[in-house]
Amino acid sequence: MEVKNVIEVSQSSIYQRNHLVLSDVNFTLAEGEFVYLIGKTGSGKSSLLKVLYGDLPLKNGSGKVVGMDLKTLKTSKIPDLRRHLGIVFQDFQLLTDRSVEENLKFVLKATGWKDKNSIEARIDEVLDSVGMLSKKKMMPFRLSGGEQQRVSIARALLNHPELILADEPTGNLDPETSNEIMNLLLSVSKQNNCAVLMATHDYDIIRRYPARKVRCEEGRFFEVTEELAD
Repeated sequence: MEVKNVIEVSQSSIYQRNHLVLSDVNFTLAEGEFVYLIGKTGSGKSSLLKVLYGDLPLKNGSGKVVGMDLKTLKTSKIPDLRRHLGIVFQDFQLLTDRSVEENLKFVLKATGWKDKNSIEARIDEVLDSVGMLSKKKMMPFRLSGGEQQRVSIARALLNHPELILADEPTGNLDPETSNEIMNLLLSVSKQNNCAVLMATHDYDIIRRYPARKVRCEEGRFFEVTEELAD
C-alpha cells in the first residue's frame, strides 16, 4: 500500500515578516513517521513550524500539509488546516482560567463539535490515553509541568490529527519528565499512525530515542545523516 506524505515542501524560502530565515527548503514527511527538527535557538525551527500550521505565509516555492496547499491557503481556511493537526508548545499554552476539561471543550467547540455526549466522550478518551483522566476537573496551575504537557498532548489529539507539530515540547521539563513525554509522543504516534515533527535542541533526547533528523543552520535546511556530537 502506498504511503502518503503529510508534509511536502519544495524549493521554499521561509520568511519571518520580510526577513529571510531559511532558503531552499525541501522536505517530505510520511504518515506515521517521527522526525526531529534540530538547530540552535533562532535558527528558524519555529518559523518553519509556523508556516506549516498557517501562522506565517509561504511566500515562494511549494508546500502542502495534510493535502492542503500552503501557497494558496486563505486566512478563512486556516482553521480547516488546523483541524487535521495537533500542535504542542514548549510553554503548554493552556487557558489558565478554566479546568483541564474546559480547556479541551473549548478546542472541540471551536473546531465544530456540537454534540454534548460526543464532546464529553472524546475528552475522556484523550485524557485517558495520556494518563490524565483523573485530573480533568483540575485547574492547569495545580498541575506539574509534565502533567500540563500531557494535557497539551491530549488537546493535540482531540481531532484525530494526521500530523503533530511539537515545538520544543520537553524544553521546560526536567530530564525524567522529558523521557516520560517522549515515550508518550512516540506511543501516540504509533497507536494513531500519526506523523510527528518535533523541534528540539536536546541532543540527549535525540540519542535516547533515535529517529530521522533534519536541521536548520545558518539559513540552510538539510537532512542530517551523521551521529550528533555533544
